[in-house]
Amino acid sequence: MTGLNQRLGRFLAVVIGLAIGAALLVFFVVNRQVPEHSDSPPAPKVVAVIEAQPLAFRLEARGHGVARPAETWQSVANVSGRVVERHPHLESGTLLHEGTLLLALDPSRYELAIAEAEAELNQLKAEEANTRRLLDLERQALDFTEQELSRIERLAATGAVSISQRDAQRRSAVGQRQAVAILENTLALLPVQRERVSVRLAQARHDLEDTRFEAPYDLRLGEVDVELHQFVGVGQRLFEADSLAAAEVEARLPFSMVRRLLGSVALVELDPGILDLSERIDLDSIDAELELVGAPGVSWEGRVVRVASGLDPATRAVRVVVRVEEPWRDARPPNHPPLQRDMYTRVRLSARSPVAQLVVPASASIKVRSTLLTSTLAWSGARCPSPSSRETWQ
Repeated sequence: MTGLNQRLGRFLAVVIGLAIGAALLVFFVVNRQVPEHSDSPPAPKVVAVIEAQPLAFRLEARGHGVARPAETWQSVANVSGRVVERHPHLESGTLLHEGTLLLALDPSRYELAIAEAEAELNQLKAEEANTRRLLDLERQALDFTEQELSRIERLAATGAVSISQRDAQRRSAVGQRQAVAILENTLALLPVQRERVSVRLAQARHDLEDTRFEAPYDLRLGEVDVELHQFVGVGQRLFEADSLAAAEVEARLPFSMVRRLLGSVALVELDPGILDLSERIDLDSIDAELELVGAPGVSWEGRVVRVASGLDPATRAVRVVVRVEEPWRDARPPNHPPLQRDMYTRVRLSARSPVAQLVVPASASIKVRSTLLTSTLAWSGARCPSPSSRETWQ
């Protein structure tokens, strides 16, 4: 009896569910909304149309690098001596002009060496003159001895003189010839002695010049390791100075960017035997701009001078050297400091693309831009620009 009641309850639940579903269906069909019909034409959509034309395009490569002086003077003592003169401003950071005396060592030892060598040269000169006078006299005596020997030989042939007298005269002639030969040999050795003394004199003069340290160019002093009255030895480091003429930045740039940039300035007609990169690529056509990281608005114009050998072992980036001439000329510290050692800079290299490109607005759809970009590359044979220049294509 219980099972029958359960089956009857399930049947009534199904019937009631179907009845409710049918009632909802009838309700939605009766209350549906019919779409309104209008006889007026729809309003036209506004469409912006521009004509995409080939425009000049610039390829860019960006990277970073640390500044360094183009030329650095590592001052090392070539001679030993006591410091007898030191510039009062010989301190790190000081700017000094070309020709300024920075340091002087005691020159007395080398002045004495010069005086000694000059005295030896004068002595050799006097010795040469005396030897020549003696040689003239010995040659005259040799002439008389030879004449006497000839007379004795004739007399000995006739028996007028003895053989012993003839032999004695021969020995006298040989001795005189030997005396002349000794003097001639002495004169022949004097030029060698004079040359040896001249070399010693030149070395002493060079040593004397090495006791004075004058600025070879306008410079800024670095670390200074010498004091007044200090004795310095040969090979001792004295100070370091950086040239103010130019500064260089070895920028690390991605290989793909540099490859694309250099490809745009590569010379077409080249001799296959040319190995110098500067003759294969027009580096002067690349514009270089450097900006101090952390100081917006502080920038310098430079030029690419070379591409360093090899890639950076850590990042596999190309090392491009950018040179800035006279970085101290327009310096206005602290607003615009000069480009100096260890400044971290952002480098931007750019060059004009040899092929014009189509410029697509950033508001255009991605599909339209992709289509135009594909057609542009097919039309011009150009490559996709670097990511740093992507804004030009948007």
